[in-house]
Amino acid sequence: MTQHETTYPVTLTIDYPDRELNRLTTFFRGFTVIPIAAVLFLLAGPILGDEGDTGWAYTIAFLGLTSAPAALMLVFRRKYPRWWFDWNVNLTAFTLRVLAYAKLLRDEYPSTDEEQAVHLSIPYPDAGHGLDRWLPLVKWLLALPHTIILAFLDVAAGFCVVIAWFAILFTGRYPRGLFDFVTGVLRWHVRVLAYGFMLVTDRYPPFSLSG
Repeated sequence: MTQHETTYPVTLTIDYPDRELNRLTTFFRGFTVIPIAAVLFLLAGPILGDEGDTGWAYTIAFLGLTSAPAALMLVFRRKYPRWWFDWNVNLTAFTLRVLAYAKLLRDEYPSTDEEQAVHLSIPYPDAGHGLDRWLPLVKWLLALPHTIILAFLDVAAGFCVVIAWFAILFTGRYPRGLFDFVTGVLRWHVRVLAYGFMLVTDRYPPFSLSG
């Protein structure tokens, strides 16, 4: 693990449930997630659509996050309004709690406002001195290599969730290796989201699943 990976400003950790998970809610997870997914849909659009989770971060970016207004503010005023930042972070954190539940990583029902076991850290940027003025115009393009790789990783993560579903039903446990992989894919998504669409850092995201 390189220093670049360990010091990246955007971090995501999800507590591993070192206990027996609820087999009943796991079996019916596709149904139990519907009410909270509906709330998320009203806030940010069809993040959990029929196409699966591929590109979920970018769906949030265009339908829920203040990406375009933030880019214009950075270019013309070199400002990032704090309430825009707080909205973006809280929407992303809520989305991650729903995804963690949908992907069986946790079995407590997602809260709309409490952190629970999903820990997201995104520092508020110094727009006047810490962010390049013109980079927001091309960050989405620079993030394309990550987008392509994540499309394949999302497919692999989907298979991991299916395997984990059977494992939980028979053993009550989410295999740790699968848990770390699925969490790592979410972490990678968040870093790309923060760089290319939330525009809160100019540090290019590492090509890594690591925390």
